[in-house]
Amino acid sequence: MVVLEMTGVKKTFGSGHKQVDALKETNFEAGKGELIAVIGPSGSGKSTFLTIAGGLLSPTSGEILINNKSLSRLNEKQRSKIRLKEIGFILQASNLVPFLTMEKQLDLLDKVKKGNMNKTEREQLYEDLGISDLRDKYPSDLSGGERQRVAIAKAIYSNPSIILADEPTASLDSDRAYEVMELLQSETKNKNTTTIVVTHDTRLIHYCDKVYRMTDGILALENQPVT
Repeated sequence: MVVLEMTGVKKTFGSGHKQVDALKETNFEAGKGELIAVIGPSGSGKSTFLTIAGGLLSPTSGEILINNKSLSRLNEKQRSKIRLKEIGFILQASNLVPFLTMEKQLDLLDKVKKGNMNKTEREQLYEDLGISDLRDKYPSDLSGGERQRVAIAKAIYSNPSIILADEPTASLDSDRAYEVMELLQSETKNKNTTTIVVTHDTRLIHYCDKVYRMTDGILALENQPVT
């Protein structure tokens, strides 16, 4: 089943001689249980692609369907509900609430959304990410890698149908990066989630079912890794 579909999606910034096609016309789909990597150099359009896929940025043209709902036909309030219910974001800026401890970050999700992990699953998530001892820490007390792991926990905790991850392992050492990819792979397969990871780190692509390369705003299927 296709969970995310993009048809003729394009994003242009600026106008006239200063016009830049950050994302050229793109057709893309991702199904349940798929872990997909998008690789490519900085400035190639990867982050633009990801933010458009998650409804954080509107395309110049084209259509995006999330679970058969067209984002272009929804108002901002409706799109916000889709993002809250359907999508878990792991962004380079960890997107944590500065005045809440790690534990309270997840408690807040319980107040605004149903269907999150239960207590046992939450504790297992802490253990898997090595953050059990951080539950009473504020974001300012954490290292970059710790903030990233908390952000990953926050995204996974809400049991989204789609996980969109922008360089999720950038602040992590190699061992921790592999552990995070193993966790994303496990979440994707066990919960039939759709996960798209934008990354520079080609060492991680063997965890993925499909690999796309972004070059100057053009997205193309590169290969299907041998696992």
